[in-house]
Amino acid sequence: MGVSVGDSVAARLDATLTALRPHADARAAGLRAWDAADRYLLDTLAGAHPELLAELAGVADPRVAVIDDAHGALVAGLSVLGVQRASIHHDSVVAARATADNARDARLPITLDAHPLETVARDARLILLRLPRSLARLDAIARAIAPVAHPDVVLLAGNMVKHMTPRQNEVLGAAFGRVDVSLARGKARLLTAREPIASVAAAEPERFRDGESGLEVVAVPGTFAGASVDIGTRALLHALDDLPDAAVALDLACGSGVLAVTLARRLPAAHVVATDVSAAAVESARLTAEANGVAVEVRHDDGASSLADRSVELVLLNPPFHVGGAVHTGIAHRLIAEAARVLRPGGELRCVWNSSLQYRPVLERLVGPTRQISRTRKFTVTASTRR
Repeated sequence: MGVSVGDSVAARLDATLTALRPHADARAAGLRAWDAADRYLLDTLAGAHPELLAELAGVADPRVAVIDDAHGALVAGLSVLGVQRASIHHDSVVAARATADNARDARLPITLDAHPLETVARDARLILLRLPRSLARLDAIARAIAPVAHPDVVLLAGNMVKHMTPRQNEVLGAAFGRVDVSLARGKARLLTAREPIASVAAAEPERFRDGESGLEVVAVPGTFAGASVDIGTRALLHALDDLPDAAVALDLACGSGVLAVTLARRLPAAHVVATDVSAAAVESARLTAEANGVAVEVRHDDGASSLADRSVELVLLNPPFHVGGAVHTGIAHRLIAEAARVLRPGGELRCVWNSSLQYRPVLERLVGPTRQISRTRKFTVTASTRR
């Protein structure tokens, strides 16, 4: 696959991408706003698809879609290549905000229209995709876009090789008649898909009846842990026998909503809120609450940014410890700080964490006095009282 681009285009791409800023969690993990996969994808678009790019550049409605652009590198590159408008979809609200912020701050000459996954690629001639690590998420994306895309669409998808697997080719092949694999460059690789299969069925949520908790767990594809109760959440479930009363209780980083539903069952007088950065998780939590017949207010949110200071009496938290593919405690520390911000004095944070990560000093500093409820070699559960 030829990917050579002219010196002037390469220089403009370099300058534009270098000026982008990663979101706060990525900065804390030492990550940039773009990587070799973003650049490989943009170089391939410019160098291997000049006719398609000429068709799209400078057109008021070019029918271009961008999915899960981590920080806006792909839309920034499109603007350098002359594309004036793009439909975009993000699972992560953090990535969506980073993309919007970078487009604004860099004054990119491109209009971005946010759409649900089901409609983002309607009539699209070009789709750019950051390949997700989750095969279920990739399957959901492929099945959503193939029936609505233009018959002659070109899908360019890429990631770093360490986050890729040959199974991704098979998943795309279920929704596209042709999938080509690039050579590796800069430890990145691309997949190019064509010939969308209009008759492919949409991906369906998974359902699981958890015998121990009695909960019906529902998960749309790409939700962390899928339709199951992950071991960290189960450890926290075992430590909820003596919950304090609460008028407002929060499941922070809710995933499929198992903890939120448990709160709604055990504290029927409480107003239960569940938040997650992932749109897939938010939809899963909504479906899980519905399946169990309880009321939960679910929000697509970065932490608890939509909640006021000192507005909550109880928070449950099973924090992630990855930023993209990197293991990093920064996001957990930030979520603990968010819990402290929204908790009223005397309110309680119950948190489960990998015992090796030693979060207790952070909990003591950011929230308040912390007691251990349970501890195994794998997980520790603590209760912290807001000072």
